[in-house]
Amino acid sequence: MTDGAAARRQAQVLIFDADDTLWENNVVFEQVIDDFLEWLDHPTMDRTEIRTILDDIERANTVAHGYGSKVFLRSLAECLERLRERPATDSERQEIERLAVALVEHQVELMPGVADALDELAGRHELLLLTKGDQADQQRKLDACGLLHHFGAAHIVAEKDVETYRWLVRQHRFDPARAWMIGNSLKSDILPARAAGLNAVFIPNENTWVLEHDELDPTDSGVLRLAAFPDLLRHF
Repeated sequence: MTDGAAARRQAQVLIFDADDTLWENNVVFEQVIDDFLEWLDHPTMDRTEIRTILDDIERANTVAHGYGSKVFLRSLAECLERLRERPATDSERQEIERLAVALVEHQVELMPGVADALDELAGRHELLLLTKGDQADQQRKLDACGLLHHFGAAHIVAEKDVETYRWLVRQHRFDPARAWMIGNSLKSDILPARAAGLNAVFIPNENTWVLEHDELDPTDSGVLRLAAFPDLLRHF
């Protein structure tokens, strides 16, 4: 065991992202988008072009309105209106809502090894959960996941930026140098946590939402990159 790994075996504060770290999430949104594009069946624009428009609309709406299924539906309707150059009809809005039923009905599916890894990690570290999004959407998933007993606290926030992590440090009075933010999003989990003085564990997920992509400094020794969630047990 290296000196760094030995130090991490001592009690740490481990802060976990939820969506696409503890359980799959964005794959459901991607399926709804695929169904939307097929239903839209635009006569002159291909899927890539329409997806670029939708991404731009979503980017603007997350800034103005936040995250979650309601904002996502708003973005789909606005995309349709922009492409068809008219307001969406009642029947079109109803069809979009029908396509998005899967977002509500989707059952929480834990990533492989998550439950067992948390069982072990909770015995030697302080665990916190930090997720962003719509309060009702996120609470539904937290209530269904069966994992909350592992965490000393679970926080749902509107955004995960530098000030959010500074607030978390103040709220729980821990030393940032002995804390690790663990997640799949460079934009929300890794980079702002590092800017706030925390360490970070990046667990990439190929299904991560495109708006959560960013660039990681390969020379940053404060970021540990792992291939899968159970790999945490080899380091903490």
